[in-house]
Amino acid sequence: MRASSLRARLLLALVAALVMGAALHAAVMAALARWGGHAALLAGAAAVLAVVLAAWGSARLVAPLKRLLRSLESAVLSYRDGDFSVSISDDHGGELGALVGHHNALGHALRDQRQHLAQRELLLDTVVQNTPVALVLTDLRQRVAYANIAARQLLGEGRSLEGSDFGALLATLPPALARAVEEGTDALFSVTLDGSDETFHLSQRQFRLQGRPHRLLLFRRMTRELSRQEVATWKRVIRVISHELNNSLAPISSLAHSGAELARRGDVQRLPEVFAAIGERARHLHGFLDGYARFAKLPAPRPGRVEWAPFLDALAAQYPFTRAGDVPARAGVFDAAQVEQALINLLKNAHESGGPAEGVTLWITDTGTEIRFEVADRGPGMSDTVLAQALLPFYSTKRAGTGLGLALAREIAEAHGGRIALANRPDGGLRVAITVPRGPDANPGIPDR
Repeated sequence: MRASSLRARLLLALVAALVMGAALHAAVMAALARWGGHAALLAGAAAVLAVVLAAWGSARLVAPLKRLLRSLESAVLSYRDGDFSVSISDDHGGELGALVGHHNALGHALRDQRQHLAQRELLLDTVVQNTPVALVLTDLRQRVAYANIAARQLLGEGRSLEGSDFGALLATLPPALARAVEEGTDALFSVTLDGSDETFHLSQRQFRLQGRPHRLLLFRRMTRELSRQEVATWKRVIRVISHELNNSLAPISSLAHSGAELARRGDVQRLPEVFAAIGERARHLHGFLDGYARFAKLPAPRPGRVEWAPFLDALAAQYPFTRAGDVPARAGVFDAAQVEQALINLLKNAHESGGPAEGVTLWITDTGTEIRFEVADRGPGMSDTVLAQALLPFYSTKRAGTGLGLALAREIAEAHGGRIALANRPDGGLRVAITVPRGPDANPGIPDR
Protein backbone atom coordinates (compact mmCIF):
# COMPACT_ATOMS: atom_id res chain seq x y z
CA MET A 1 0.00 0.00 0.00
CA ARG A 2 1.35 3.44 -1.02
CA ALA A 3 0.55 6.53 1.04
CA SER A 4 -0.29 9.74 -0.77
CA SER A 5 2.21 11.83 1.19
CA LEU A 6 5.07 11.63 3.65
CA ARG A 7 2.81 12.98 6.37
CA ALA A 8 0.24 10.22 5.64
CA ARG A 9 2.97 7.58 5.84
CA LEU A 10 4.15 8.80 9.21
CA LEU A 11 0.56 9.06 10.49
CA LEU A 12 -0.15 5.52 9.28
CA ALA A 13 2.96 4.22 11.03
CA LEU A 14 1.90 5.93 14.29
CA VAL A 15 -1.63 4.52 14.07
CA ALA A 16 -0.25 1.06 13.38
CA ALA A 17 2.04 1.32 16.40
CA LEU A 18 -0.87 2.41 18.61
CA VAL A 19 -3.06 -0.42 17.34
CA MET A 20 -0.31 -2.97 17.92
CA GLY A 21 0.34 -1.58 21.39
CA ALA A 22 -3.37 -1.73 22.26
CA ALA A 23 -3.70 -5.26 20.87
CA LEU A 24 -0.63 -6.40 22.79
CA HIS A 25 -1.94 -4.86 26.01
CA ALA A 26 -5.33 -6.55 25.53
CA ALA A 27 -3.69 -9.90 24.78
CA VAL A 28 -1.50 -9.68 27.87
CA MET A 29 -4.41 -8.79 30.12
CA ALA A 30 -6.52 -11.62 28.67
CA ALA A 31 -3.66 -14.08 29.16
CA LEU A 32 -3.23 -13.02 32.78
CA ALA A 33 -6.90 -13.45 33.48
CA ARG A 34 -7.14 -16.86 31.79
CA TRP A 35 -3.83 -18.60 32.31
CA GLY A 36 -2.29 -16.89 35.27
CA GLY A 37 1.25 -18.31 35.59
CA HIS A 38 1.76 -18.75 31.91
CA ALA A 39 1.06 -15.08 31.30
CA ALA A 40 4.76 -14.03 31.29
CA LEU A 41 5.59 -16.54 28.55
CA LEU A 42 2.64 -15.47 26.48
CA ALA A 43 3.45 -11.79 27.01
CA GLY A 44 7.05 -12.34 25.80
CA ALA A 45 5.89 -14.19 22.72
CA ALA A 46 3.39 -11.46 21.96
CA ALA A 47 6.06 -8.75 22.41
CA VAL A 48 8.44 -10.53 20.02
CA LEU A 49 5.66 -10.87 17.48
CA ALA A 50 4.74 -7.20 17.87
CA VAL A 51 8.35 -6.10 17.37
CA VAL A 52 8.67 -8.24 14.25
CA LEU A 53 5.44 -6.88 12.83
CA ALA A 54 6.45 -3.29 13.69
CA ALA A 55 9.85 -3.73 12.04
CA TRP A 56 8.29 -5.22 8.93
CA GLY A 57 5.69 -2.50 8.71
CA SER A 58 8.24 0.29 9.28
CA ALA A 59 10.53 -1.16 6.66
CA ARG A 60 7.67 -1.23 4.15
CA LEU A 61 6.75 2.33 4.95
CA VAL A 62 10.34 3.72 4.91
CA ALA A 63 11.58 1.75 1.88
CA PRO A 64 10.42 4.35 -0.74
CA LEU A 65 12.13 7.11 1.22
CA LYS A 66 15.39 5.13 1.35
CA ARG A 67 15.24 4.44 -2.38
CA LEU A 68 14.69 8.15 -3.02
CA LEU A 69 17.64 9.11 -0.81
CA ARG A 70 19.91 6.68 -2.66
CA SER A 71 18.76 8.09 -5.99
CA LEU A 72 19.40 11.64 -4.77
CA GLU A 73 22.86 10.64 -3.53
CA SER A 74 23.73 9.08 -6.89
CA ALA A 75 22.46 12.16 -8.74
CA VAL A 76 24.46 14.55 -6.54
CA LEU A 77 27.62 12.51 -7.12
CA SER A 78 26.97 12.66 -10.88
CA TYR A 79 26.55 16.44 -10.66
CA ARG A 80 29.86 16.66 -8.82
CA ASP A 81 31.52 14.81 -11.71
CA GLY A 82 29.96 17.16 -14.24
CA ASP A 83 27.24 14.80 -15.48
CA PHE A 84 23.88 16.58 -15.45
CA SER A 85 22.00 13.98 -17.50
CA VAL A 86 20.75 12.01 -14.46
CA SER A 87 17.01 12.11 -13.73
CA ILE A 88 14.97 10.36 -11.02
CA SER A 89 11.82 8.46 -11.96
CA ASP A 90 8.77 10.31 -10.72
CA ASP A 91 6.79 7.44 -9.09
CA HIS A 92 6.26 9.20 -5.76
CA GLY A 93 3.34 11.25 -4.62
CA GLY A 94 2.94 14.17 -2.27
CA GLU A 95 6.01 15.89 -0.86
CA LEU A 96 8.39 13.21 -2.18
CA GLY A 97 6.96 13.59 -5.67
CA ALA A 98 7.38 17.36 -5.48
CA LEU A 99 10.98 16.92 -4.33
CA VAL A 100 11.69 14.60 -7.27
CA GLY A 101 10.09 17.09 -9.63
CA HIS A 102 12.21 19.97 -8.31
CA HIS A 103 15.35 17.85 -8.57
CA ASN A 104 14.65 16.91 -12.18
CA ALA A 105 13.92 20.58 -12.99
CA LEU A 106 17.27 21.52 -11.40
CA GLY A 107 19.08 18.93 -13.50
CA HIS A 108 17.36 20.21 -16.65
CA ALA A 109 18.35 23.81 -15.81
CA LEU A 110 21.96 22.79 -15.16
CA ARG A 111 22.08 20.91 -18.47
CA ASP A 112 20.74 23.97 -20.31
CA GLN A 113 23.23 26.28 -18.57
CA ARG A 114 26.12 23.96 -19.32
CA GLN A 115 25.11 23.73 -22.97
CA HIS A 116 24.76 27.53 -23.12
CA LEU A 117 28.20 28.00 -21.51
CA ALA A 118 29.71 25.45 -23.89
CA GLN A 119 28.25 27.32 -26.87
CA ARG A 120 29.51 30.66 -25.53
CA GLU A 121 32.95 29.18 -24.88
CA LEU A 122 33.03 27.78 -28.40
CA LEU A 123 31.95 31.14 -29.83
CA LEU A 124 34.53 33.01 -27.73
CA ASP A 125 37.29 30.61 -28.73
CA THR A 126 36.31 30.94 -32.39
CA VAL A 127 36.35 34.74 -32.18
CA VAL A 128 39.68 34.84 -30.30
CA GLN A 129 41.31 32.31 -32.58
CA ASN A 130 40.23 34.08 -35.76
CA THR A 131 40.74 37.69 -34.72
CA PRO A 132 43.52 39.48 -36.64
CA VAL A 133 44.92 40.73 -33.31
CA ALA A 134 47.74 38.48 -32.11
CA LEU A 135 46.97 37.46 -28.51
CA VAL A 136 49.49 35.88 -26.13
CA LEU A 137 48.88 34.97 -22.47
CA THR A 138 51.87 34.17 -20.27
CA ASP A 139 52.02 32.92 -16.69
CA LEU A 140 54.27 33.78 -13.75
CA ARG A 141 57.13 31.63 -15.13
CA GLN A 142 56.92 33.41 -18.51
CA ARG A 143 55.49 30.30 -20.10
CA VAL A 144 52.96 30.77 -22.90
CA ALA A 145 49.59 29.68 -21.55
CA TYR A 146 47.59 30.62 -24.63
CA ALA A 147 48.27 31.94 -28.15
CA ASN A 148 45.76 32.38 -30.95
CA ILE A 149 46.30 31.75 -34.66
CA ALA A 150 47.53 35.29 -35.39
CA ALA A 151 50.07 35.03 -32.53
CA ARG A 152 51.34 31.69 -33.82
CA GLN A 153 51.81 33.16 -37.28
CA LEU A 154 53.49 36.35 -36.00
CA LEU A 155 55.73 34.82 -33.33
CA GLY A 156 56.09 31.14 -34.15
CA GLU A 157 55.82 30.75 -37.93
CA GLY A 158 52.48 28.97 -37.46
CA ARG A 159 53.57 26.39 -34.88
CA SER A 160 51.94 25.96 -31.47
CA LEU A 161 53.34 28.18 -28.72
CA GLU A 162 51.55 26.81 -25.64
CA GLY A 163 54.04 25.78 -22.96
CA SER A 164 57.06 27.41 -24.62
CA ASP A 165 59.40 29.84 -22.86
CA PHE A 166 58.31 33.32 -23.91
CA GLY A 167 61.69 34.86 -23.05
CA ALA A 168 63.52 32.38 -25.27
CA LEU A 169 60.94 33.00 -27.99
CA LEU A 170 61.57 36.77 -27.87
CA ALA A 171 65.28 36.17 -28.46
CA THR A 172 64.44 34.77 -31.91
CA LEU A 173 62.18 37.68 -32.91
CA PRO A 174 63.03 41.09 -34.46
CA PRO A 175 64.79 43.37 -31.94
CA ALA A 176 62.17 46.13 -32.22
CA LEU A 177 59.43 43.70 -31.20
CA ALA A 178 61.47 42.27 -28.33
CA ARG A 179 62.32 45.75 -27.00
CA ALA A 180 58.67 46.79 -27.09
CA VAL A 181 57.68 43.72 -25.07
CA GLU A 182 60.49 44.14 -22.54
CA GLU A 183 59.52 47.77 -21.85
CA GLY A 184 56.29 46.49 -20.33
CA THR A 185 54.13 49.38 -21.58
CA ASP A 186 51.90 50.08 -24.55
CA ALA A 187 53.98 51.02 -27.58
CA LEU A 188 54.15 51.36 -31.34
CA PHE A 189 56.94 49.55 -33.19
CA SER A 190 57.78 48.63 -36.75
CA VAL A 191 59.26 45.40 -38.09
CA THR A 192 59.96 44.00 -41.55
CA LEU A 193 57.70 41.10 -42.46
CA ASP A 194 57.75 39.38 -45.86
CA GLY A 195 59.88 42.15 -47.28
CA SER A 196 57.63 45.06 -46.22
CA ASP A 197 57.52 47.27 -43.15
CA GLU A 198 54.65 46.61 -40.74
CA THR A 199 53.70 48.84 -37.81
CA PHE A 200 52.17 47.22 -34.72
CA HIS A 201 50.55 48.56 -31.59
CA LEU A 202 51.38 46.51 -28.49
CA SER A 203 49.08 46.51 -25.45
CA GLN A 204 50.23 44.80 -22.24
CA ARG A 205 48.08 44.14 -19.17
CA GLN A 206 48.77 42.34 -15.88
CA PHE A 207 45.96 40.48 -14.10
CA ARG A 208 45.33 37.46 -11.88
CA LEU A 209 43.81 34.28 -13.27
CA GLN A 210 42.75 31.65 -10.73
CA GLY A 211 44.76 33.53 -8.13
CA ARG A 212 47.98 33.53 -10.18
CA PRO A 213 49.55 36.51 -12.00
CA HIS A 214 49.37 36.46 -15.79
CA ARG A 215 50.29 38.90 -18.53
CA LEU A 216 48.20 39.49 -21.64
CA LEU A 217 49.89 40.89 -24.78
CA LEU A 218 47.94 42.12 -27.80
CA PHE A 219 49.73 42.85 -31.09
CA ARG A 220 47.53 44.87 -33.47
CA ARG A 221 48.58 45.64 -37.06
CA MET A 222 48.34 49.40 -37.57
CA THR A 223 49.98 49.90 -40.97
CA ARG A 224 46.76 50.18 -42.95
CA GLU A 225 45.03 52.29 -40.31
CA LEU A 226 48.01 54.62 -40.02
CA SER A 227 48.14 54.93 -43.80
CA ARG A 228 44.47 55.88 -43.87
CA GLN A 229 45.02 58.41 -41.10
CA GLU A 230 48.05 59.81 -42.90
CA VAL A 231 46.10 60.23 -46.13
CA ALA A 232 43.20 61.84 -44.24
CA THR A 233 45.62 64.21 -42.50
CA TRP A 234 47.27 65.22 -45.75
CA LYS A 235 43.88 65.83 -47.33
CA ARG A 236 42.94 68.04 -44.41
CA VAL A 237 46.24 69.91 -44.61
CA ILE A 238 45.71 70.51 -48.31
CA ARG A 239 42.15 71.73 -47.69
CA VAL A 240 43.30 74.11 -44.92
CA ILE A 241 46.23 75.48 -46.94
CA SER A 242 44.11 75.83 -50.08
CA HIS A 243 41.41 77.64 -48.14
CA GLU A 244 43.91 80.02 -46.52
CA LEU A 245 45.78 80.64 -49.78
CA ASN A 246 42.55 81.41 -51.59
CA ASN A 247 41.46 83.73 -48.79
CA SER A 248 44.67 85.71 -49.24
CA LEU A 249 45.42 85.38 -52.98
CA ALA A 250 41.91 86.30 -54.10
CA PRO A 251 41.98 89.73 -52.33
CA ILE A 252 45.59 90.27 -53.45
CA SER A 253 44.64 89.58 -57.07
CA SER A 254 41.62 91.84 -56.82
CA LEU A 255 43.61 94.64 -55.16
CA ALA A 256 46.41 94.33 -57.73
CA HIS A 257 43.87 94.68 -60.52
CA SER A 258 42.34 97.69 -58.77
CA GLY A 259 45.79 99.25 -58.31
CA ALA A 260 46.64 98.76 -61.97
CA GLU A 261 43.34 100.34 -62.98
CA LEU A 262 43.91 103.32 -60.65
CA ALA A 263 47.44 103.76 -62.03
CA ARG A 264 46.09 103.63 -65.63
CA ARG A 265 43.60 106.37 -64.81
CA GLY A 266 46.23 108.42 -62.98
CA ASP A 267 44.44 108.21 -59.62
CA VAL A 268 47.59 107.72 -57.57
CA GLN A 269 46.17 109.07 -54.31
CA ARG A 270 44.42 105.77 -53.54
CA LEU A 271 47.37 103.58 -54.48
CA PRO A 272 49.00 103.65 -50.96
CA GLU A 273 45.75 102.30 -49.51
CA VAL A 274 45.70 99.50 -52.09
CA PHE A 275 49.35 98.64 -51.48
CA ALA A 276 48.79 98.66 -47.69
CA ALA A 277 45.91 96.18 -48.09
CA ILE A 278 48.06 93.97 -50.31
CA GLY A 279 50.88 94.11 -47.75
CA GLU A 280 48.49 93.21 -44.88
CA ARG A 281 47.20 90.15 -46.73
CA ALA A 282 50.77 89.15 -47.64
CA ARG A 283 51.84 89.44 -44.00
CA HIS A 284 48.86 87.33 -42.94
CA LEU A 285 49.76 84.67 -45.50
CA HIS A 286 53.40 84.76 -44.43
CA GLY A 287 52.40 84.30 -40.78
CA PHE A 288 50.13 81.42 -41.71
CA LEU A 289 52.85 79.59 -43.65
CA ASP A 290 55.42 80.39 -40.96
CA GLY A 291 53.19 78.68 -38.37
CA TYR A 292 53.11 75.52 -40.46
CA ALA A 293 56.87 75.68 -40.93
CA ARG A 294 57.49 75.97 -37.18
CA PHE A 295 55.23 73.01 -36.52
CA ALA A 296 56.89 70.86 -39.18
CA LYS A 297 60.49 71.82 -38.27
CA LEU A 298 60.37 71.88 -34.49
CA PRO A 299 64.00 71.27 -33.39
CA ALA A 300 65.03 69.15 -30.44
CA PRO A 301 64.76 71.14 -27.20
CA ARG A 302 67.96 72.57 -25.68
CA PRO A 303 67.33 72.93 -21.95
CA GLY A 304 69.08 75.74 -20.13
CA ARG A 305 68.83 77.74 -16.92
CA VAL A 306 65.89 80.18 -17.06
CA GLU A 307 65.42 83.04 -14.60
CA TRP A 308 61.75 83.59 -13.96
CA ALA A 309 61.54 87.42 -13.91
CA PRO A 310 62.81 88.13 -17.46
CA PHE A 311 61.02 85.06 -18.80
CA LEU A 312 57.64 86.20 -17.44
CA ASP A 313 58.23 89.82 -18.49
CA ALA A 314 58.87 88.73 -22.08
CA LEU A 315 55.79 86.53 -21.97
CA ALA A 316 53.56 89.31 -20.59
CA ALA A 317 54.76 91.64 -23.35
CA GLN A 318 53.13 89.30 -25.86
CA TYR A 319 49.86 88.58 -24.04
CA PRO A 320 49.03 90.00 -20.58
CA PHE A 321 47.99 87.66 -17.80
CA THR A 322 47.39 87.59 -14.05
CA ARG A 323 50.02 85.63 -12.18
CA ALA A 324 48.52 83.24 -9.63
CA GLY A 325 50.70 82.23 -6.68
CA ASP A 326 54.40 82.80 -6.27
CA VAL A 327 56.98 81.87 -8.85
CA PRO A 328 59.29 78.99 -7.86
CA ALA A 329 62.31 79.91 -5.75
CA ARG A 330 64.72 78.06 -8.04
CA ALA A 331 65.39 78.99 -11.64
CA GLY A 332 63.80 76.79 -14.26
CA VAL A 333 65.66 74.41 -16.54
CA PHE A 334 64.04 73.94 -19.97
CA ASP A 335 64.20 75.23 -23.54
CA ALA A 336 63.04 78.79 -22.92
CA ALA A 337 62.25 79.66 -26.55
CA GLN A 338 60.08 76.59 -27.12
CA VAL A 339 58.23 76.76 -23.81
CA GLU A 340 57.66 80.48 -24.35
CA GLN A 341 56.14 79.73 -27.77
CA ALA A 342 53.87 77.08 -26.25
CA LEU A 343 52.70 79.47 -23.51
CA ILE A 344 52.12 82.25 -26.04
CA ASN A 345 49.81 79.91 -27.94
CA LEU A 346 47.92 79.05 -24.74
CA LEU A 347 47.63 82.69 -23.67
CA LYS A 348 46.45 83.68 -27.15
CA ASN A 349 43.72 81.03 -27.02
CA ALA A 350 42.75 82.17 -23.51
CA HIS A 351 42.34 85.78 -24.67
CA GLU A 352 40.28 84.60 -27.66
CA SER A 353 38.02 82.35 -25.53
CA GLY A 354 35.42 85.05 -25.00
CA GLY A 355 36.10 85.58 -21.31
CA PRO A 356 37.38 88.79 -19.67
CA ALA A 357 41.04 89.63 -20.21
CA GLU A 358 41.61 89.92 -16.46
CA GLY A 359 40.39 86.33 -16.12
CA VAL A 360 43.45 84.95 -17.92
CA THR A 361 45.81 83.54 -15.27
CA LEU A 362 49.14 81.73 -15.22
CA TRP A 363 50.37 79.36 -12.49
CA ILE A 364 53.93 78.02 -12.34
CA THR A 365 54.71 75.16 -9.94
CA ASP A 366 58.05 73.42 -9.33
CA THR A 367 57.58 69.98 -7.73
CA GLY A 368 61.31 69.25 -7.64
CA THR A 369 61.14 66.79 -10.54
CA GLU A 370 58.69 68.60 -12.82
CA ILE A 371 57.74 72.17 -13.73
CA ARG A 372 54.06 72.75 -14.37
CA PHE A 373 52.70 75.73 -16.33
CA GLU A 374 48.94 76.21 -16.12
CA VAL A 375 46.98 78.77 -18.18
CA ALA A 376 43.31 79.31 -17.35
CA ASP A 377 40.54 81.55 -18.66
CA ARG A 378 36.93 82.40 -17.84
CA GLY A 379 35.46 81.59 -21.24
CA PRO A 380 32.73 79.02 -21.96
CA GLY A 381 35.14 76.08 -21.88
CA MET A 382 34.98 73.18 -24.34
CA SER A 383 32.49 70.43 -25.04
CA ASP A 384 33.56 66.81 -24.56
CA THR A 385 33.83 66.37 -28.33
CA VAL A 386 36.10 69.40 -28.73
CA LEU A 387 38.22 68.37 -25.72
CA ALA A 388 38.82 64.97 -27.31
CA GLN A 389 40.09 66.51 -30.57
CA ALA A 390 41.54 69.87 -29.50
CA LEU A 391 45.15 68.60 -29.51
CA LEU A 392 44.96 67.16 -33.03
CA PRO A 393 46.87 69.10 -35.70
CA PHE A 394 44.69 71.28 -37.96
CA TYR A 395 41.61 70.90 -35.71
CA SER A 396 40.07 74.27 -34.89
CA THR A 397 36.64 75.59 -33.96
CA LYS A 398 37.59 79.11 -35.05
CA ARG A 399 36.66 80.29 -38.52
CA ALA A 400 40.15 81.68 -39.15
CA GLY A 401 42.02 79.20 -36.97
CA THR A 402 44.79 76.97 -38.28
CA GLY A 403 44.47 74.28 -35.61
CA LEU A 404 48.19 74.43 -34.86
CA GLY A 405 48.38 76.35 -31.55
CA LEU A 406 47.53 73.51 -29.16
CA ALA A 407 49.15 70.93 -31.46
CA LEU A 408 52.43 72.86 -31.37
CA ALA A 409 52.19 73.19 -27.56
CA ARG A 410 51.70 69.44 -27.37
CA GLU A 411 54.71 68.79 -29.60
CA ILE A 412 56.87 71.05 -27.44
CA ALA A 413 55.73 69.40 -24.21
CA GLU A 414 56.28 65.87 -25.53
CA ALA A 415 59.65 66.82 -27.06
CA HIS A 416 60.72 67.79 -23.50
CA GLY A 417 59.47 64.41 -22.25
CA GLY A 418 56.43 66.05 -20.68
CA ARG A 419 52.70 66.21 -21.35
CA ILE A 420 49.79 68.57 -21.87
CA ALA A 421 46.30 68.28 -20.40
CA LEU A 422 43.05 70.18 -20.97
CA ALA A 423 40.08 70.35 -18.61
CA ASN A 424 37.05 72.52 -18.01
CA ARG A 425 37.10 74.47 -14.76
CA PRO A 426 34.25 73.64 -12.35
CA ASP A 427 33.35 77.34 -11.98
CA GLY A 428 33.60 78.11 -15.71
CA GLY A 429 36.43 78.39 -18.19
CA LEU A 430 39.20 76.17 -19.50
CA ARG A 431 42.44 75.09 -17.86
CA VAL A 432 45.44 73.93 -19.95
CA ALA A 433 48.51 72.56 -18.15
CA ILE A 434 51.94 71.83 -19.63
CA THR A 435 54.24 69.71 -17.47
CA VAL A 436 57.90 69.25 -18.39
CA PRO A 437 60.60 67.33 -16.48
CA ARG A 438 62.95 69.54 -14.53
CA GLY A 439 66.48 69.26 -15.84
CA PRO A 440 69.60 69.51 -13.67
CA ASP A 441 70.29 72.91 -12.14
CA ALA A 442 73.68 73.11 -13.80
CA ASN A 443 74.15 72.31 -17.48
CA PRO A 444 77.60 73.42 -18.70
CA GLY A 445 77.93 74.47 -22.30
CA ILE A 446 74.35 75.71 -22.63
CA PRO A 447 73.97 79.45 -22.09
CA ASP A 448 71.43 80.90 -19.68
CA ARG A 449 68.54 82.84 -21.01
